Amino acid sequence: QAEEELKEACARQALQLQEMGRRERLRRAEVGRAKEQLESLKTQVMRVCSPAAAGIAGKAVTEQQVIEKVRQISDENQQRHEREKRLQEELSSRLSKEKEVSANVEVFKKSLRELQ
Repeated sequence: QAEEELKEACARQALQLQEMGRRERLRRAEVGRAKEQLESLKTQVMRVCSPAAAGIAGKAVTEQQVIEKVRQISDENQQRHEREKRLQEELSSRLSKEKEVSANVEVFKKSLRELQ
């Protein structure tokens, strides 16, 4: 009976090992596809950004120049976003003040009418 249990345990472990091998092959295939996608994206980014990064059309650029250009564009977008947020807050503040002034004008007009 002990021998039978050992055989069953070995069989289970063999199945688990097979499953682990299958999963590892799947992961390796996924990693391969991810690498291909990354390389494709890199190629597309280089193609799109090359003229902008070089500053001169037709001039070859390095990956580092493209990375710096993308970083610069990202920084500019962040600054624009922050400026837009500040302007939105300023606009909101001015609208609140305008409403307050309008309410005060109405109170003033009402008081003026009552005095007349």
